[in-house]
Amino acid sequence: MNVLSPWLLSALILVLAVGVFLFLRRPRLTKKTESGSISQPLFEEETAQELEPHFPAVPIRSAHNFHEPQLPHNYGIDRIVLMARDPHWLYAYWEVTATKQEAFKKSYGPAAWTSTRPVLRVYDVTGVDFTGINAQSYLDIHVNEQTDNWHIQVGEPDHTFCVDLGRMFPDGRFVTLLRSNTVTTPRASLSDRLDEEWMWIEGLYRSLNKFQYGTSSPMIIEEFAIGEGKLPLGISSPEFNRPEDKINQNQ
Repeated sequence: MNVLSPWLLSALILVLAVGVFLFLRRPRLTKKTESGSISQPLFEEETAQELEPHFPAVPIRSAHNFHEPQLPHNYGIDRIVLMARDPHWLYAYWEVTATKQEAFKKSYGPAAWTSTRPVLRVYDVTGVDFTGINAQSYLDIHVNEQTDNWHIQVGEPDHTFCVDLGRMFPDGRFVTLLRSNTVTTPRASLSDRLDEEWMWIEGLYRSLNKFQYGTSSPMIIEEFAIGEGKLPLGISSPEFNRPEDKINQNQ
């Protein structure tokens, strides 16, 4: 009996496993309709799904359809603009239209444009009301036909300049086409100009440094300075004006 018990137990387990397998594989319950056809199963399997946020699709523009706006190369305006880049350098840019070229040809001949060269004439007009002939000095810079801008080294801080764009004939004759605005280069050192209206204040503070400003009113300090001759009569800061002084001035 003891020898057969393990075999009986194993057989019982096998029978139970087969029974469970057959039970799970049984057909689902269905119901018949009045016409005799079989409808859908009474029970349907359902599975839960996590909610996911929905974002509307954004159309992606292709690279060949996207065009970045570009600045025009020309504006159709005859002009030359001059700017001070730093104490030693200027920067100029210009545009010469076909209308200006035709006007030049009519004035100097059909071959005048091709027989001349473009030149930048840089005038030093410091301290003068420039009229075109009264510059302190000038410098000629030969440029190419296709060039429309130029960095100009002047090496003169705190000077005023003006530039002409023109054509130079083989004999050295220069004809102005465009004239720029005037600009002044910045200083390259500290200013040596002093404000004389404020020179006496430094001496005033030096003479009054022995007083404790926290225990004296500004009016007392001002009166003391006038008595000592440190502050000119009739000159004071707006904050120190007294009502009686205004009445006396009106009388």
